[in-house]
Amino acid sequence: LRLLKPLKPLYYPKPELSAAMRAKIERNRQRALMLRQARLASRPLSAVEGATSAKVSKTIDSGAGFFIEEEEGDVEEQRTRKVVHQPAPVIEPDYLVCDDCQKSFMDSYLSNSFNLCVCDNCRDNEEKHKLISRTEAKQHYMLKDCDLDMREPPLKFVLKKNPHNPRWGDMKLYLKLQVEKRCMEVWGSEEALEEARETREENREVQKQKRFNKKVKELRRAVRSSMWTKDTSVHQHQYGPEEVVDPEEDLYKKTCTTCGHELTYEKM
Repeated sequence: LRLLKPLKPLYYPKPELSAAMRAKIERNRQRALMLRQARLASRPLSAVEGATSAKVSKTIDSGAGFFIEEEEGDVEEQRTRKVVHQPAPVIEPDYLVCDDCQKSFMDSYLSNSFNLCVCDNCRDNEEKHKLISRTEAKQHYMLKDCDLDMREPPLKFVLKKNPHNPRWGDMKLYLKLQVEKRCMEVWGSEEALEEARETREENREVQKQKRFNKKVKELRRAVRSSMWTKDTSVHQHQYGPEEVVDPEEDLYKKTCTTCGHELTYEKM
């Protein structure tokens, strides 16, 4: 392989400035001198008459073909000059006052979740600030969905995983204190709430008795149909007149005049 020799650097002569460029540089120089004179003219005089201050000039290359003489005193004056800003207003934080201990606090679980001004130290999870499910709120306090969601203001709730099955929907937990207050708004008094509960229990008993009577009737129909399908080739019953057994249940019977067999049936 042949070794390549390094290339020698090329030096190009600087191009000569044209007349237009020289004129532009001269105009920039004259403008810079005029600005410097104007700045010096607007500078205030010393407070003490006859006082002199020795300032050292500093030459700065403007990059436009000329130099600017700047005094070091101007730089020092700019450095020592202080910018005064108005102080920012002091905003005091909005503290909440606990309803139980009357102490101030910033935030708490009950204030964030249920808008209840109670600090975490006074929170009673077992009794006063107990959480109940939506089903319990509807059954025990005789409330409807509209009472919980539509009536103003709607009750606050928190979501929790269902303990019976995590794959089911989340449970809605309400604050017992707020549910009791909403219950009084709906029913007005404890007496009205107790009457509503008693009426509900009576309706449940009536419905339970109706279901029982329906099952008894179905059983009687099954027994009657099985009796009519028996083989009667040996003896043919000759029934006498119809007798009433239970008028409320529409039960009747007939007795065979030959063998004394009784046939109980229900009229439809």
